[in-house]
Amino acid sequence: MTYTHRRASRRSVLQSLGRGVVGGLMLAESAGIDLLCRNTAAWGSLRQKTVSKGPIPDNYSSLQEQAAEALRKAIRFFANEVAVEGGYVWLYSADLRLREGEGRASETTVWVQPPGTPSVGAAILRAYERTGEEEYLEAARKAGECLARGQLESGGWTYRIEFSPNARQRFFYRKPPRNEKGFNWSTLDDDTTQSALRFLMELDRVLEFRDEVIHECVQYALDRLLAVQYPCGAWPQGFREPPDPAAYPVLRASYPEEIPPAPDFKEYWRFYTLNDQAHMDTIRTLLLAAKIYGEPRYQKAAEKGGEFLLLAQMPDPQPAWAQQYNFQMQPAWARRFEPPAITGGESQDVLRVLITLYQHTGREDFLSAIPRALAYLKKSVLPDGKLARFYELKTNRPLYFTRDYKLTYDDRDLPTHYAFKVENNLATIEAQYQKVLAGQRSQDVPPMPGPGRAGRPSLSAVERVIKTMDERGRWIEKARMKGAGESVIPVIQSRTFIANVDILSAYLAALTSG
Repeated sequence: MTYTHRRASRRSVLQSLGRGVVGGLMLAESAGIDLLCRNTAAWGSLRQKTVSKGPIPDNYSSLQEQAAEALRKAIRFFANEVAVEGGYVWLYSADLRLREGEGRASETTVWVQPPGTPSVGAAILRAYERTGEEEYLEAARKAGECLARGQLESGGWTYRIEFSPNARQRFFYRKPPRNEKGFNWSTLDDDTTQSALRFLMELDRVLEFRDEVIHECVQYALDRLLAVQYPCGAWPQGFREPPDPAAYPVLRASYPEEIPPAPDFKEYWRFYTLNDQAHMDTIRTLLLAAKIYGEPRYQKAAEKGGEFLLLAQMPDPQPAWAQQYNFQMQPAWARRFEPPAITGGESQDVLRVLITLYQHTGREDFLSAIPRALAYLKKSVLPDGKLARFYELKTNRPLYFTRDYKLTYDDRDLPTHYAFKVENNLATIEAQYQKVLAGQRSQDVPPMPGPGRAGRPSLSAVERVIKTMDERGRWIEKARMKGAGESVIPVIQSRTFIANVDILSAYLAALTSG
């Protein structure tokens, strides 16, 4: 089923939204968003409906007006005062003089890696779909155009995009000026290329596939993502060109006879990578592509990615997954604090995506790996109820690192920049697995969980968001910034903007949904 999108009726239904008038009904459907024009004079019955757990209060109209105005101010501030070439970073000083992503950013740098430009753009796009305000669509379009200008020749994105002429010369962007000797490694790490693609695909859908810049950018990225998939169904952490299929035989996972003493940084970037959910995010992105464009090849690539996960499940006694595998299909080093090991973190997301693949395809082989993995992981839970990020191969002893990066079994001197212990979500995963076994399968399960499909926010959450906004449309917080010498200063965070915009726009949409 492909997405459809009808914009013609949107304006007539929702053009008055945010000004205290409820004039229509918005229905969000799993295959997209359709707006049905319906004159609703039944204000009294609407007042009896609930938002979250409480009835709509007597100041309903006033709160609606406040929410709409807060949403408008927030998006205008970000789009008009914060954005650089339509793009965003993670963190700003309150005076906008300092900017940071994962590292420091100049005044002409934007970030792709979440919660950067794709994440902010997606929140603004959701606000448009929920309210019909055309200025929000224009802000989302500018974010999409920013990403198109930052697309690498290899087809994806790296963590940031540069816009100053001198800085752009260091990269091989598709858009001029082009430097064929510049950096050209697209990354799947930290949901970077995938998040850019998902936002651009949703934007392409909303624009009815008529914006040539956005549409061509998406098609090029999807073509390259399929081309760099290994014969076994895996993807690397980063890529420049497609692999030679003859050089990468399809193998099942196995244990290495010996573990090398140090990581090979030159190789791990190309290894088969699950680390930080890279592989699973790519599968979900391709499932979304298949749904939006109706192209079987995207579904086929996603299924091939699932087949890799079946190959990558380790044999007994540890039938779960590693963060990355070498080309002999054995767990391998990545960075100096990511050893060849079984992971309690990424293994849980593998289970989630296998369930998602089953829901989308009906292929029972995607469920076949789950019982053994669940049983093993439940036996591996730590005394504090969490799971270790790393378990030693074969012995299953939890592995950690000291602050000076020595491998140890002791968890008393852990570095603080990395999660060596992860949350235990096995009960939730097992419950989901039992539901699909009981026949509760739907092909309309969204590929990506997230705020776009969140429920109605509580009134207290809406009121909090409005109350904490200042007169300029900012949410000011306190945080450390590298550019301020790690001092705690007043800041503006993209993550907070995204969360609050979602609360406001979801609330406004809920007022017109039946």
